[in-house]
Amino acid sequence: MIPQSFIQDLLNRVDIVDVVGKYVQLKKGGANFMGLCPFHNEKSPSFTVSPTKQFYHCFGCGAHGTAISFLIEYSGLGFVEAVKDLAQGVGMTVPDNDDRIPPQQRAEQQAKSMALSDAMSAACDFYRQQLRAAPNAVEYLKGRGLTGEIAAKFGLGYSPDEWDSLRKVFPDYEVPALVEAGLVIDKSEEEGSQRMGRKRYDRFRHRVMFPIRNTKGQVIGFGGRVMDGGEPKYLNSPETPLFQKGSELYGLFEARQAIREAGYVLVTEGYMDVVALAQLGFPQAVATLGTACTPIHVQKLLRQTDEVVFSFDGDSAGRRAARRALDACLVHASDNKIIKFLFLPTEHDPDSYVREMGAEAFEQQIKEAMPLSQFLIKEVVGDNDMTTPEGRARAQFDAKPMLQALPPSSLRLQIVRSLAQVTQTSPAEIEALFELAKPVVQTTARRAPPPKSKRMAPVGLERQIIRLLVAHPALAADLDDGAMQAIGRQAPDRADMLSRLVEACQSMGEQANFATLVELLRDAGPDFESLIAEIAAETESEFDVVRQEMAGAVRQTKMRGVEDEMEQLASSGLRDDAARSRYRELMQQKEHLKRLSGAEFS
Repeated sequence: MIPQSFIQDLLNRVDIVDVVGKYVQLKKGGANFMGLCPFHNEKSPSFTVSPTKQFYHCFGCGAHGTAISFLIEYSGLGFVEAVKDLAQGVGMTVPDNDDRIPPQQRAEQQAKSMALSDAMSAACDFYRQQLRAAPNAVEYLKGRGLTGEIAAKFGLGYSPDEWDSLRKVFPDYEVPALVEAGLVIDKSEEEGSQRMGRKRYDRFRHRVMFPIRNTKGQVIGFGGRVMDGGEPKYLNSPETPLFQKGSELYGLFEARQAIREAGYVLVTEGYMDVVALAQLGFPQAVATLGTACTPIHVQKLLRQTDEVVFSFDGDSAGRRAARRALDACLVHASDNKIIKFLFLPTEHDPDSYVREMGAEAFEQQIKEAMPLSQFLIKEVVGDNDMTTPEGRARAQFDAKPMLQALPPSSLRLQIVRSLAQVTQTSPAEIEALFELAKPVVQTTARRAPPPKSKRMAPVGLERQIIRLLVAHPALAADLDDGAMQAIGRQAPDRADMLSRLVEACQSMGEQANFATLVELLRDAGPDFESLIAEIAAETESEFDVVRQEMAGAVRQTKMRGVEDEMEQLASSGLRDDAARSRYRELMQQKEHLKRLSGAEFS
């Protein structure tokens, strides 16, 4: 758990204009910066970044948030990853309660990671330069239908047919970082190198090079493809501190905007599929890195879009890969996500299919891809004879671990019903037999509607106070107990919301600001979210003006409270001395409130 104090300190040091400006071209427009929204397709800028609020907002699609939110939405990072990324940029180290690594050791690890990253970047630049002087590699790429523009977009390069061409980039060819980054093979890694009389040599030789980038655009590995039928056809970087195949996807960095515009991501089986499809009008394609699809891959993809389409060859290998992808998807399948499986004819991969059949035909294939639910049932039925009890029992046996992996949801219920139908069983019997956890039904106790009254205005006042506090958390210091009690009496349904808000504001101290509060209220619910959206779309006001507005709203709330109590006492007849004394006290409070200016508090 990252301490909230660290989040506050981080957002105070980070400038959201700098963060967003790395990914979106911004121009000054009044007090804010404007640009084309990266979260939806638009031709005229409706995306604003406020340096005062440290917040972004799009008037077109409604996207809004802090620097942390932007990295999460744009790069597909998790919350912790986004915080660590921002912290690294301003020289901060994210504290971790479970982390027992001494500071000096941590600094050494960070320096080592930086050295590996620098080595990969330098190697990528070198390979790109070499491609210009490698006519055989250029001809190969042209033969695959690729243009120089698409090769530049993906940073394609060429590793020369030499044992140690990287010496031209790294004069100190013996540095450990080259081995640790997977660029160079040391003699201890591979038997036979002594026989060749070489202590070290380049891992990639005479191959077209595909740099693999993480979601921040940093080169973390390479895929090298032969051009003359040699083996292996593809050679990938080994696992390194920077590169884990089970969690990275080729082309995701390049495809992010296209995925948002298309509304789905297409997952293919190879680098060349991704690059070729981008050339042919399908830039929303990515690929796994020579390994089976993992749950981490699926999680990353579903952060980018609500629809994932896996494309596989129609042969047996493609079917096996599809089944592994299905298993990886189950834990992340939900009612608001769509996962599909596309099987092309045996003789085609996506590249060849589009070239032969056309883009429209491929688009139709994508639309008609098999939904996860249908593929699951098809897999468990398989070759089982569903006319026999044994065949139906076997189908249920195969389905059990898959259904148990699915989260309790409406989707799982629909799949259970489909399985029950094909196995001549009832859904209840399958749920009992498989010991499926029941969905947690969120029920909210219905509140009785407030009694009809001529006094409806206070609700607006309390909301105004809460709204001003969200926009300017520092105003919480101006709220006294009397104001809190008055608001609680006037709008009991808002009292808890206000109490939580004031506590959050006061916990931030003098440095409280809108962006930090938003992160603190990240999971506070839809009431706060609607207020945040409104405030994000507004222009900034002078703090003194806002403080006066707050004072006026609090004073009116107190006044209504006083008048309500006076009305109740009067209706009871003021029969005893205590009631009459209280009434006179309230009269004095009312006169006092009338005399107060909008900037004063009692």
